Amino acid sequence: MNDTSPILSAKLSLDSDVPLYNQLVAIIKRNISAGILNPGDLLPSESELCKALAISRSTVRQAIGALESEGLVVRRQGKGTFVAEPKVHRRTERVYSFTAEISAMGLTPSSDLIEFTVIDPTPDIVKMLELRSAEVKVYRFTRIRKVDGEPLILETSFYPQYIYPNLTRELLATHSFYSLLYDVGVIPYTAVDSYEAVKFSKAEAELLHCRAGSAGFFVQRQTRTENGECYEFTQSYIRGDRASLDIVLHKDGVTFSRSVDKGHV
Repeated sequence: MNDTSPILSAKLSLDSDVPLYNQLVAIIKRNISAGILNPGDLLPSESELCKALAISRSTVRQAIGALESEGLVVRRQGKGTFVAEPKVHRRTERVYSFTAEISAMGLTPSSDLIEFTVIDPTPDIVKMLELRSAEVKVYRFTRIRKVDGEPLILETSFYPQYIYPNLTRELLATHSFYSLLYDVGVIPYTAVDSYEAVKFSKAEAELLHCRAGSAGFFVQRQTRTENGECYEFTQSYIRGDRASLDIVLHKDGVTFSRSVDKGHV
């Protein structure tokens, strides 16, 4: 591998709260997703990465190990580390994405940002985000998630401010926050949803364009990075007349899926 590799010219931030190995993982993933690195391409060696990025071998090995566990790269004894074939990619792509989920159904997703603020977290938010202190500032923003222009989900999200310190309302309104986090190495690895059947209040129903008292789902989600850090907590109201849930039990575990009724779109 020569010095023309885009990975060797990347920059890591020593001032970021994101671990260096996570930053390196994000850089390599971006290059794979953009097609700059293709299946079969050889990655820079450990020594090249250490020298170019001023990081330790343990940091490099941790990053490569994370990529390998996700099936994004393969190590070949005596030859180096190579970008894997797409067929073995897994895990992070399976974490829920509203945009990806709705697009896969052949429908058009969109969002309206109706609130964006920085708050002092309540005790409940401190607990759900597993914050070290109540003095940590938290982003709170509320969006109406739409399908083909019609409201489906009223979603309020909470994130510790330190994971992306320069977030603005304008930036959030024009970018996917997941893509912004991805750029700084904060990558979803696992998520846990808790569902509850509810009836919508007048205020919730007005925002979702349905009748007060309509049935729906109230969903709470915690999302974690690969190292187990909880960085996202969301509370969502989903219209019950437009969404259904399917849970399949099988010998290897449980498969969960959510669908949107196109007839109501």
